[in-house]
Amino acid sequence: MNLVPEYIMPLPSSHSLPSTSPNTPLSPSAKESADLPGNPNVVLVSLGKLLSEEKVDPIQGVHSLCSQCGSVVDTCYDNTVDECYFCKSSSFSNTPSLLQSPLNGYQDELFLLNPNEKPLCDTDPLLLFCIDVSGSMKITSEVSEGEHTVNKSRLQFVQEAVSLCIERLNDQQPGTRVGLISFNHEVTMHGYENFKSRCLSGAQLIESLYLKEIAASFPSPPPLSQTKEYLERQVVGLSASGATALGPAALLAIAIASRQPGSKVIICTDGKANTELGNLEVEDTDALTPVSSTIFYQELGEFAADNGVTVSVLSIEGTDCRLDELGKLADRTRGKVVIASPSRLHPEFEQIIQNRTIATHCTVIILLPKSMCMKGEKEAGHKGTRQVGNVDPDTDITFQFRANEKVSEVPPPSPNSRVSIQLQIKYRQRNGRTMLRLITADREVTDDGSAVLSSLCLAIIQLNSSQASAALAVRGRLLYARREGDMQKQLIERAIKHNHSAEAEQTYNEWVKTMEPIYTNCTQKNTVSSDSQSITDAAAALFYTMKQRNKKSISE
Repeated sequence: MNLVPEYIMPLPSSHSLPSTSPNTPLSPSAKESADLPGNPNVVLVSLGKLLSEEKVDPIQGVHSLCSQCGSVVDTCYDNTVDECYFCKSSSFSNTPSLLQSPLNGYQDELFLLNPNEKPLCDTDPLLLFCIDVSGSMKITSEVSEGEHTVNKSRLQFVQEAVSLCIERLNDQQPGTRVGLISFNHEVTMHGYENFKSRCLSGAQLIESLYLKEIAASFPSPPPLSQTKEYLERQVVGLSASGATALGPAALLAIAIASRQPGSKVIICTDGKANTELGNLEVEDTDALTPVSSTIFYQELGEFAADNGVTVSVLSIEGTDCRLDELGKLADRTRGKVVIASPSRLHPEFEQIIQNRTIATHCTVIILLPKSMCMKGEKEAGHKGTRQVGNVDPDTDITFQFRANEKVSEVPPPSPNSRVSIQLQIKYRQRNGRTMLRLITADREVTDDGSAVLSSLCLAIIQLNSSQASAALAVRGRLLYARREGDMQKQLIERAIKHNHSAEAEQTYNEWVKTMEPIYTNCTQKNTVSSDSQSITDAAAALFYTMKQRNKKSISE
């Protein structure tokens, strides 16, 4: 599989241009134009495909690593651990021998990192419904049923949606183990036919460590084939009243689900968490509680990701749940953040349930020579690291890179030379085995802007722009998000004009519509110097969705 697409051509920087802000685009000395807007240097990593199409026999163990940058050193390379191609401060003349090998500039290997590690038992993952039963879930709306109009509460819609999911799973996947946790001012872990439910309240809902201990003592749900009728009675018996102890309920659900990597937690709520642990209802004028709640949900997201649990958050249309904060929990685990009308809850539940996890604990590292650097990553050097966590069959991530203008001792890549890029994908299979997919490829350097425009895959440039802009927008950095989108938009427009492609123009127009939230949520109140801007629930849900878009969603 050609992971690093052929259209990627690293561009040398123009020495005639002064160094400006970090958002200034990399400018080639192009033959068609003195400047190309935006950044055409984008790497697409189709994680879902790569991890679904493993080689049958992995190599046991791994080759030596460079002690400085962590690149994998192989005997097919001229370089050694003492002089690593990726971190040495010299010209591009001495590239890995891979470039002259029969592999034709491309190497793809799979390693089993801990051969002596025993695989986990083949147990189905857990599915935990975490349902809000606070007083606001009594609110009704009119719906048509045949010739009649009836009023249904939010809770009734949720009960029907969960019951339909249970019916479908019992018919098609009776081995699925489904659990139920409900929360208002109390949190109830619903039991099974031979194990009583447990209700927690008051001081029991304050300490995270105590809640994890309680979760550890609660048994995992048996297969649905054994619990269906009892579970359905539990769902039908839910009633709405009280406050919203969402934080403790989410922690308990994630702690139970953490027993089996690949498990899912679906949180369905219609309001802000408003009890002590994870309180999201306190106004921003009180700095202490929002900060502690932010930390709580960040740590909870890390805990879930570290245990291979995917958390999705569904809020009900017309409510305010502080999805800008709560969504971080879902985003860290690559779960969904959705605002749904009551009548759409069932299909949203089903979409989440059917999106299976194929790998967990995924970390992606991209390595470039020192004369190049990452763009838009936390670390702006020649090495980029992305903590992905859980991976589903459609997971795609993208990186930007550019020529490094700040390292004076390293000359920029010269036109018509070739550079190597190494990709390391470390992940854990569902059976617990830790794997490393290693891909190294070389690419041609060009200063020909016309060649760049002709070879661009616009769908991937658009995907990268959506992901990068949304990543800024969810942090409230809307002006930066808009700037990022504008630069790539100009590049795409230039390529469409150059290539005279009607099909590309249609795809572009559809993509522009998906980018509208970036522009409509960017107000004049925010300035470049300000840290962030608050965003609505609707904007947060859109941005989190954009951040996890994949190439299929752009191309279709």
